[in-house]
Amino acid sequence: MTTRTSRSRRAREQDVHEIAAAMPHVTCWEDGRKVAYQVGGKSFLFFRNPRPDAVDAETGERLDDVIVIWVPDEADKAALLQDPDLPFFTTPHFDGHPSVLVRASELRRLSVTELREVIEDAWLSRASARRGQAWLAGTASA
Repeated sequence: MTTRTSRSRRAREQDVHEIAAAMPHVTCWEDGRKVAYQVGGKSFLFFRNPRPDAVDAETGERLDDVIVIWVPDEADKAALLQDPDLPFFTTPHFDGHPSVLVRASELRRLSVTELREVIEDAWLSRASARRGQAWLAGTASA
């Protein structure tokens, strides 16, 4: 889970790509604006198509910049969703799914450090136990 103590610069969409791609054993599937990052064939982050369950409150238009990020469990999801300072949200479509949504246009509400923590947690939640342990052992010594 992320903390609000970081003083690093504000996050941008490009940071999402750089952080996700830098994780070990990651493959990237890309089709135009749709991008999915996977570890071991399992998605941990993807840019989704506009859907009727996520619309702009003012215009009613479907949001075209929604990013889906896996979370380790429901407790982490709840913590991210309950913090009013964080830009994460969900829709009924994702009820019971271990993920949160964020608009690329709202990433600036996160620091790069906070974004990195969320993406690293997403990767860990989908990586094999062996890969996760190896990565954690490597980052602990860094």
